[in-house]
Amino acid sequence: MPGAVATESMHAAVLRTLPANNDEVSYAASAPLQLEELDRPEPRAGELGVAISLSSLCHSDLSVVNGSRIRPLPMALGHEAVGRVVSVGDGVSDVAVGDKIVLVFVPSCGKCRACLAGRPALCHEGAVSNASGDLLHGPALLRSPSGERINHHLGISAFADYGVVARESAVVVDPEVPDEVAAMFGCALLTGMGAVFNTAQVSQGQSVIVFGLGAVGLSAIMAAKIAGAAHIIAIDPNAGKHSLAMQSGATAVGTPAEAASLVKAATGDGVDVAVEAVGSAGVIAACMPLLTRGGAVVSVGLPHPDAQLTITALDLAGAGKRLLGSYMGDAVPERDIPAYIQLWRDGKLPVELLHTDTVPLAQINEALDALAAGTVIRRLFRP
Repeated sequence: MPGAVATESMHAAVLRTLPANNDEVSYAASAPLQLEELDRPEPRAGELGVAISLSSLCHSDLSVVNGSRIRPLPMALGHEAVGRVVSVGDGVSDVAVGDKIVLVFVPSCGKCRACLAGRPALCHEGAVSNASGDLLHGPALLRSPSGERINHHLGISAFADYGVVARESAVVVDPEVPDEVAAMFGCALLTGMGAVFNTAQVSQGQSVIVFGLGAVGLSAIMAAKIAGAAHIIAIDPNAGKHSLAMQSGATAVGTPAEAASLVKAATGDGVDVAVEAVGSAGVIAACMPLLTRGGAVVSVGLPHPDAQLTITALDLAGAGKRLLGSYMGDAVPERDIPAYIQLWRDGKLPVELLHTDTVPLAQINEALDALAAGTVIRRLFRP
């Protein structure tokens, strides 16, 4: 049963139906996300009440709106944010009211096979609650004034002024870290950097190519530079992103048509690691011929669930090539977020490059258009 509902209200961006003709739709015109007044729930045992300071628009949010990621509707969207704890449920002793927290979109139960193996990003219980629109510790709490259930997005529903999350969805961070910086650590940086550090384990002197120069791809480039990669090739059909890739640490940039020639010029025979941050089965397949013997493709993007992958099977055993999936960068958030923030403090991680601008949450639909067009990297929202 839901927890006790306070008399106050909250506001959240709710998706009720998918726009028709998604390939051609203007989200600003169709306005699939509407700011709605909802009853404000109190946290149950193991949960936190959070005042959202800033949230961030990610391609995974757009994928829900355009139907590529199937989620139960109606749903309050948003999964990357920073906030402050305003209430603490029973049984939570390590987080206090007033703490600044980064929200993480996979809550880890700590007891399933994945968690016990040290891979909390693949938590079985977290995956179940995320898919159903519930929270880790119980059913969805969000309700319209009429009592209609509103599903949670990835345990967070950050496009709001308030939320209830599982304690396991929060990482406490130093209050001195600016909100505009902290807001991007829960998804983009965690995923892109984790793909390089945790999944691929890129080492000094290796060569890396990154396809897709959104926030995740640019984060992977930053991580490859920190890891000491000798060659970092950045690929995106949008040439407007190439300069940003160079500022992030790339040693060469180009379009997909130029990828093979750039790899040949840099390495002669192929890269050690190819990071696919597009969400395209075709791009995953195109990465395999660009690998040197023993190289690895790291799939980070989320293709449509109907997409199928065709690769040359002999590349695997015959050339020792590997195809690795990386969900949330194989991250351990309690370990990785503080470590990545320290890299930012040390001047090694130029997080600010990802921040396009900050706008009111009321502009969420216009922001969907900008993200789909590739004209923004990370647009942040004030509730």
